[in-house]
Amino acid sequence: MDESLHTVTTMPTARQPGRPFDPPAELLDARRHGPISRYTFPGGKPGWLLTGYDLIKSVLADPRFSSRQELMLHPTIDYGDAEFSPAPPGEFLFMDDPRHSRYRKPLMGKFTVRRMRLLTERVEEITADHLDAMEKAGPPADLVTAFAKPIPAIMMCELLGVPRQDRDSFREQIDAFRDVEADGEDVMAAYTATQNHLAELVAAKRASPTDDVLSDLTDSDLTDEELKGIALFLLAAGLDTTMHMLALGTFALLRNPDQLAALRADPSLTDRAVEELLRYLSVGKTFMRTALEDVDLGGQTIKAGSPLILSYNTANRDPERFADPHVLDLHRQDGGHLAFGHGVHQCLGQQLARVEMRVAFPALLNRFPTLRLAIPAEQVPLRPEAEIADVHGVKSLPVTWDA
Repeated sequence: MDESLHTVTTMPTARQPGRPFDPPAELLDARRHGPISRYTFPGGKPGWLLTGYDLIKSVLADPRFSSRQELMLHPTIDYGDAEFSPAPPGEFLFMDDPRHSRYRKPLMGKFTVRRMRLLTERVEEITADHLDAMEKAGPPADLVTAFAKPIPAIMMCELLGVPRQDRDSFREQIDAFRDVEADGEDVMAAYTATQNHLAELVAAKRASPTDDVLSDLTDSDLTDEELKGIALFLLAAGLDTTMHMLALGTFALLRNPDQLAALRADPSLTDRAVEELLRYLSVGKTFMRTALEDVDLGGQTIKAGSPLILSYNTANRDPERFADPHVLDLHRQDGGHLAFGHGVHQCLGQQLARVEMRVAFPALLNRFPTLRLAIPAEQVPLRPEAEIADVHGVKSLPVTWDA
């Protein structure tokens, strides 16, 4: 055993005061010691914490490291001798091939760059509608509820063919079961209601297909249970991350007025700005893998069965990969962030997220040229860094402007 190797004893979650966009200080310190650290999981099982860009990218591309849910350990909770169950049908993020490919392959053609760009006009319409409503209501506004949350929610509901009259209740149910501060019974009730709602939706698409992703999938050999799982996964993934990118991204721009001014002055910066915000914020903070066999990694032998925590937010701030990594620079040339992951599990909906951000950020900034925070920056409430929260963001973002 290498006694000199850095060890992290608890998984840090707290952000530094006044630095809501930066990874926790302990994670940055771990990266300064090297790209790999020892980590002891609750209950005493030894594992690893990866903070370096190159190592994390190599693990994401290596089939010797598994995504299977039943092999995982929770990084901060000791469940004793209890074991994780395999991922439910359809929730393919937590599966390896061939189960993973069974669900992902039928979807890949639905989320291509070309198909997502064809949705640009619809994203523009939805964005304009919500900006109209914000302007009509007048300042101040909570940018999360008025803007960041509804745009990806409506797009995902339309892609899956959720009837218009059901969308509000559907979104409320999903919000409720993903609320990290909610009572456990309330979460389970909301989860059950969402599952029932999805079962009804799948049955409706079987009976009367419409022009949407879920209807297209009913023509495959996927079962109703599998379709329900795919729909739940797509909804949850498509709503949370883009919502937090839109809100936290706006917050970051407002806290970096020189970068905001550059984007206002040069709309051609939009694509690069979106990529830099994805890197800088890394709202999807961490992912897990488990070694299926002994693997030499970063000068260490990772034993079969060892759990690994992959810290995306430190990888995207790795000074060996990005110059001045803690600086938000919309002119940055060194792309290639890991915000959407890498390898076979790279985010399926990344092109949709990009379209939404490329439309939403300029539209917001153009509509409200005097947009600013309505409260001191240090009072903006961050999403709770609870044990099960794997997405960083804000609970609300009060903004105002000159009406």
